[in-house]
Amino acid sequence: MFDLRQLRYFVEVADTLSFTQAAQRLHISQPPLSQQIQSLESDLGVRLFDRTKRRVALTEPGRLFLIEARAILSRADAARALVTEAAAGFTGHLRLAYSVSVSFHPALPETLLRFTQAAPGVSVQLGEMYTGAQYDALLSGQIDVGLLRAEPSGVGNARQLNVEVIDREPLVIAMPAGHRLANRPSLRMSELAGERFIAQPRILAATLYDRLMLLASKARFRPNIRQEAQLVTALLPLVAAGLGLALVPGSLRVVHLAGVAFVPVDDPDANLLLAVASRADNTSPVLESFLRTVRESRVSLGLC
Repeated sequence: MFDLRQLRYFVEVADTLSFTQAAQRLHISQPPLSQQIQSLESDLGVRLFDRTKRRVALTEPGRLFLIEARAILSRADAARALVTEAAAGFTGHLRLAYSVSVSFHPALPETLLRFTQAAPGVSVQLGEMYTGAQYDALLSGQIDVGLLRAEPSGVGNARQLNVEVIDREPLVIAMPAGHRLANRPSLRMSELAGERFIAQPRILAATLYDRLMLLASKARFRPNIRQEAQLVTALLPLVAAGLGLALVPGSLRVVHLAGVAFVPVDDPDANLLLAVASRADNTSPVLESFLRTVRESRVSLGLC
């Protein structure tokens, strides 16, 4: 049975109609080229070329075979490119989940932009998902990678997952623009004792909720949570309405909502983890390519 090398030799001779020129372009000597063409003709049981001392011409079977040979080589080249891109992580499918609060962090758009430009052949399925649900989805194989806000709980889970820290994002207090502290460059948590707070339910946003409790505990008070909202972005309209203060990631400052001011908290624990997580046993080239892009974005943005 003929092989791809013989087809390439045949096409080159057919294009040049010269064994000498074809051999030069193929960087081989003429005798091996002639032998390969003869072997191809013997395998097919037809003459592909009429050869004399003065000229080389395609026979009718040769002209028909040239069409098929070009098509076979084209498909072979396409297949080679496809598997090469797949091995490099430039084609395939990626299921990515991210916490709602990550939507406003620059790492998300920066990473997606870089990745889609570098790997346009990868289909990326995006979905918002709280951190706890992301870890469950990773362990069950429902998603490939997550951008989330906390490290995994439990030794068993930690062993099954790879978690890389991207950023420790500063936390700020969202408050009504007319609040007494709204124009401060920063504030101490102790200055908020006695204030009303708005927060997400702990079952949905345990990391941010627990960080509020930690900061308040260090300042020797317990937050008076008067109102809850399901989404971190839904906290801001309630703040603007004067219903209370909210501890939120600093990246939410890009949400320019009238009547809301953001003031940083002067405390080394006033930050929120941003990490990328995946299963330790997932060796997909697409995933590896995405993780490389995350690291490049982290460096580009000057994080951690």
